[in-house]
Amino acid sequence: MNSTNKHNIALLPPPAFLGHLIPFIELAKKLVSQHNVTVTLIIPNDNNNNKSSKPLLQNIPTSITPVFLPPVSTDDLPENTNPEMLLPIRVIRSLPFLRKTLSSLQTPASALILDLFAPYAIDVAKEFNIPVYIFYVVAANELSLSMDLPKLDETCTTEYRDMPEPIKLPGGIVLGAEDLPDSMVEKNSEVHKWMVDLCKKYLLADGIIVNSFLELEFEAFKDLEQRDMPPVYQVGPLIRTGPEGESDQEPEIQKWLNDQTAKSVIYVSFGSGGTLSMEQFTELALGLEMSGHRFLWVVRAPQENASEAYLNTSENILNLDPLHFLPQGFLERTKNRGLVVASWAPQIQILGHGSTGGFLTHCGWNSILESAVFGVPMIAWPLCFEHKMNAVFLRDGLKGAIRVKGNENGVVERGEVCGVVKELMEGEEGKMIRERMMDVKIAAEKALSKEGSSSKALAHVVQEWIRKK
Repeated sequence: MNSTNKHNIALLPPPAFLGHLIPFIELAKKLVSQHNVTVTLIIPNDNNNNKSSKPLLQNIPTSITPVFLPPVSTDDLPENTNPEMLLPIRVIRSLPFLRKTLSSLQTPASALILDLFAPYAIDVAKEFNIPVYIFYVVAANELSLSMDLPKLDETCTTEYRDMPEPIKLPGGIVLGAEDLPDSMVEKNSEVHKWMVDLCKKYLLADGIIVNSFLELEFEAFKDLEQRDMPPVYQVGPLIRTGPEGESDQEPEIQKWLNDQTAKSVIYVSFGSGGTLSMEQFTELALGLEMSGHRFLWVVRAPQENASEAYLNTSENILNLDPLHFLPQGFLERTKNRGLVVASWAPQIQILGHGSTGGFLTHCGWNSILESAVFGVPMIAWPLCFEHKMNAVFLRDGLKGAIRVKGNENGVVERGEVCGVVKELMEGEEGKMIRERMMDVKIAAEKALSKEGSSSKALAHVVQEWIRKK
């Protein structure tokens, strides 16, 4: 690259959302290591933010400078405010601090990169006359749907679930009413109004960077290329690198995995904040036991509302002992073939281990990309947000997962859990999915190679920033 360190790229992730902060940090690392620029990571603050994000920043290169904005309060909002709405609201309330930070940078920013919840900062970038881009850290398929949302909102006279024709993802994948993102369930809800407004503002950006790769979502990127919208650059898969954190159980996890045979373990985790109801928690435990397969399960204390729990990092939730909620005798009965870990485990290390043969996942985009990088076949168990849409893509588009089915009350019963685990680990469908995911692993490696599609796309957009400087 011809770029030099006089170019400083400013990145604005959302407050208190580690699932978005991680790809921002990885993008920053790639920019400073491969494109010889510096990065200022401007992090909004919600009082809890420093504690949760600072461990991620301990080992970053010196060319990345983290700046924490002063905390903003949302105490004036109603207690039942949707957690997804809190993210853009906190960004809006942080804009005066963002202006002050940008004006005080020793090296002025050559570009400002915003989280998908932060397009309200586009006007600030325009004030400073710097290029502004959205970093879309989730699927290109979701971006495609987001580009349709304002028109759907304007033309659809019913709820989306009652439309005569179902919504389709690129490539003709049918998105059933039950699989719509949470923000599209009720058109008159406040969170839906916020999302429509966010999507309209994306069109004001100079470009959109997506944490995905062409070979994974070819149809979605082809669809986006044909639209009248800012150019889209695929730069993924960007997954966590370096130390994942510290846990007293990490040595035990590593030793346990080393003692298992190749591809024999089903890894079970619902992401950095995913939780289940008490009933569902019990059914999952008993289903894993019934399957007879080896498992490594990251457990969290049950919570009834999945989306609220996912974004809640309060001490009350984090300090609950999840093992206390397991069925009586479960640990003793499964001690010779299962390992239960409380709250957190080094996921990258586990997915990359030779004994891991499957991944029961909540279908968060980071987890999907990590599975793609290591070629691990999946069981799709979506919880909230856009995860159900991701599950549809994994099963019907990528052909990389089996999806669980709930009963009439939405509960995935123990027999279903047992069946999908056995099918993935020993059945014919599981064999085909395993082969497919190995192809995806090779494609991910190719995309990130020096001449790969993602490497070229990132190099191109960096040159755009430098040329406009």
